[in-house]
Amino acid sequence: MPTEPRNYSARYVFPAAGPPLAGGSVTVRGDRILSVDPAGARPPDEYFGNAAIIPGLVNAHTHLDLSGARGLIPPTDPHHFTDWLRGVIAYRRTRSPEQVQADIRAGLAECLRAGTTLIGDIASEGASWDTVIASPTRAVVFLEIIGLQGWRGEEFKFAMHYWGRWHSGRAMCRPGLSPHAPYSVADSFIRMSSGFELPITIHWAETPAEMELIASRSGPFVDFLRGVGVWDEAELVPSHRQLLASIGLHAPRAILAHANYQPTDAMWRPGLTVAYCPRTHAAFDHPPHPFREFLARGVRVCLGTDSLASNPDLDVLAEARFVHAKYPDFPGDVLLKMVTLAGAEALGWADEAGSLEPGKSADLVVVPLPDRDAADPHELLFAEHPGERRALFRGVWR
Repeated sequence: MPTEPRNYSARYVFPAAGPPLAGGSVTVRGDRILSVDPAGARPPDEYFGNAAIIPGLVNAHTHLDLSGARGLIPPTDPHHFTDWLRGVIAYRRTRSPEQVQADIRAGLAECLRAGTTLIGDIASEGASWDTVIASPTRAVVFLEIIGLQGWRGEEFKFAMHYWGRWHSGRAMCRPGLSPHAPYSVADSFIRMSSGFELPITIHWAETPAEMELIASRSGPFVDFLRGVGVWDEAELVPSHRQLLASIGLHAPRAILAHANYQPTDAMWRPGLTVAYCPRTHAAFDHPPHPFREFLARGVRVCLGTDSLASNPDLDVLAEARFVHAKYPDFPGDVLLKMVTLAGAEALGWADEAGSLEPGKSADLVVVPLPDRDAADPHELLFAEHPGERRALFRGVWR
């Protein structure tokens, strides 16, 4: 790794922690950012021309093990989500362990090519852990738990086994827990999992069927859960409000994945995060996502790609560009934070990643820009534009 300072400059530098710098530069020494400067402050060692230098991208919610499912399980409308879930279950049953590992490697490679330097992966059976820790990226790997037997069940014992295996973690990879969803995990386990003081992700308020199940113990999920042999009404969470209270009791960070709907009984608190997956949300034809309402309530919002079972690719910048095209009046600086600093904060890595600031890890992405001008340079960053990106991770080009 080079130890002499090296200065990188481009048409724009977007620190995320401050406004864009036209002709700005980022100086790196070793694996750290030494300084972020306006135009002319330092002579560049490398000038990238009509490009943006941005922080390493953060994909706060994905499922790498489903990377082989691209185009195989078409999303349904919101009211037939359980049909799509049946397709996912059937697909998983066709994959050998070797195929799953190949899918994880392929999905991870796609994330890295997009410029992602921090990933929140939901890992069925912990399958992605070994692959992720050997890769040039930061991550939180969330062990996914599914089952309505709570602390009595094999799912809890499995979680304890992996908690022991993962507890020490690795320098760039940390463990988390993902009680899958209010309809698929026992209330007792959700309450217990908050006591581990690990990052937690739960799929939450994702579909109308989930809202109906939790509110009245009725709807499509009853037949779905009976069909897969796990229906246990006594183990369902009492309400969405109680679920938020349970995971908020001890969990230092809780990420609510999708949150496509707002339960009327929701109880918000500081530290909660919504991971919005824009193109998956659109693929299921949900009503407009309430991410702006969440932000107004003080809830952190970051972006994820979900999986290739519902999304065309694993490019989180493409998610931001989709949001920009759909909501052109939404502030570009906030949108940039949703794919950088907000995700790093949610995953517990904000001291190292998520923004270009002196002392932080030298993680950055060079993104080609369109050849035109704009009053707000964020317009250029979020315009659909081809071109290969380059990513620096801990001071080394990947």
